[in-house]
Amino acid sequence: MDDDLKIRLAAFDWLSKQASIFDEVLPRDVLQSGFIYAGKRIAVISPQGIFKPKEMQFPLSITTSPESPYEDSYEEGLLVYRYRGTDPEHRDNAGLREVYRRKLPIIYFKGIVPGKYMAIWPVFIIGDHPEDLSFRMVVDDIAEFHKVKELSSAISDTDIGRRTYITATVKVRVHQRGFREKVLDAYQSQCSLCRIRHRELLDAAQIIPDEHPEGEPKITNGIALCKIHHAAFDNMFIGINPDYKIMVRKDILEEEDGPMLLHVLKEFHDKSIILPPKIIHWPNKDCLNWKYKQFAEQK
Repeated sequence: MDDDLKIRLAAFDWLSKQASIFDEVLPRDVLQSGFIYAGKRIAVISPQGIFKPKEMQFPLSITTSPESPYEDSYEEGLLVYRYRGTDPEHRDNAGLREVYRRKLPIIYFKGIVPGKYMAIWPVFIIGDHPEDLSFRMVVDDIAEFHKVKELSSAISDTDIGRRTYITATVKVRVHQRGFREKVLDAYQSQCSLCRIRHRELLDAAQIIPDEHPEGEPKITNGIALCKIHHAAFDNMFIGINPDYKIMVRKDILEEEDGPMLLHVLKEFHDKSIILPPKIIHWPNKDCLNWKYKQFAEQK
């Protein structure tokens, strides 16, 4: 096994540990600091979208930042990554083309909010499209990859169906985590009812759900709630009307069940939620109205 592949595999192992520590959302400074290999510190990300550490022969990672001018997307189950610039022979594009030719695994860092990324690996380039200045890629399962890594740096292209399915599930996971991070940042990492600030206990509650045609993953279709109040909101124990007032269901208000029910739910009745500092992030009134109509039917 050559040094390039050894470093690549060491990066995968290191990322696995970091993803566990940071619950999949990795700070940029951690990625820039990187890991130690053979006495040298190796970063896994850089300001350039296509990154090759000086210790390696070929690019290790690709990055899309939240502010990126490149419109990466999913197309027919594949991840589309745009070239750097418009010159197909730019050295970064040529480097990725060599990764494609050699069937080497890389890391994809997807920026979800400024300074925070989700790491996706192993990713394989399966197509080079100079006509639209892009590469097509798929995600593989790390467990499947480890089964064959000792045999060759290449993995057979016969299982595209499995990989496209994995890529689709990764897309959903990135979407969910991105929505959560954006909503929690907008609400300054606090529950809009009880103000609890421990991020581990917070969720981004989607007002109109994904399966509905209008259930878009926008900040204005979300509210930061602690896990208890998220469950209460989803299960119609509480409603939030278009005037941002919290309404507790009538039977819950009439129920006598000790201090927990009183302080966790009943005392918030007819009070206003805590809104984000920026008006552009406030919950959309039409979304709230859609949800509140369902709540009102439960009373």
